[in-house]
Order: sequence, then C-alpha cells, then structure tokens
Amino acid sequence: MVGLLMKLIIAPSGVIIASWIFPNVNFANWFQPIILGIIIAFVGHFMEVLMLREDTNWMTTIADFVVASAIVYFGAMFFVNADVTFWGSILTGGLLAIAEIFLHSWLINNERTKKDEVVRE
Repeated sequence: MVGLLMKLIIAPSGVIIASWIFPNVNFANWFQPIILGIIIAFVGHFMEVLMLREDTNWMTTIADFVVASAIVYFGAMFFVNADVTFWGSILTGGLLAIAEIFLHSWLINNERTKKDEVVRE
C-alpha cells in the first residue's frame, strides 16, 4: 500500500515535470498530466505487485519504462490540444524510470515486496 501511495505522488509529479522541461511534451490543461500520472501509478503498482522481487528489479524497471512511455504517448491522444511526440513520451518514461529505480530499491530494502505465504502444517 505504501508503494501505491508513493507512486500516486511520484508519477503525476514526474509527468508534470516532464511537461515543464521537455519541449515535445505539451498539455493544454493542468489536469491532463495528473490523470495520466494516476493511470501510470495504478498500472505500475499492479505490475510491481506481480513482478517486483530482488532478482527482477531491473526487469520491472524496464517494464515500468515501456508501459509509462506507452501510456503517455497514447493517453495524450485522448486529450484535446495535448501534444506529446514519440520522443517526448520516451523521455517522460525515462524520467519516471529513474524515479522508479529509487522506489524499487527502497521497497526491496525495506522488505515491502514480500508476498504473504501460507504456512501449511
């Protein structure tokens, strides 16, 4: 649950920052990057629940990069006057993946990725 809360802060903030610093990521309204960030957060959290372990850290980070880039690129097409190029979505996904590296490391080091195991006697 802590991972989802952190993602709900990091992902929208990352998309907003990307729209400020990258010239090929433009949103017409303030809520558009927030909506995309929330979608990225929920999808990313679901992927972390399924995939993230110590031995799959990099694979999960690469999957987060690909999925975040796709959501930004295709999600921007649903908003009026939003303009995100392919390279803009790649840069945004890269920015989010860098944040994910630190988040994944924190989750793994604090043992927040342990799945509940049923003990059968």
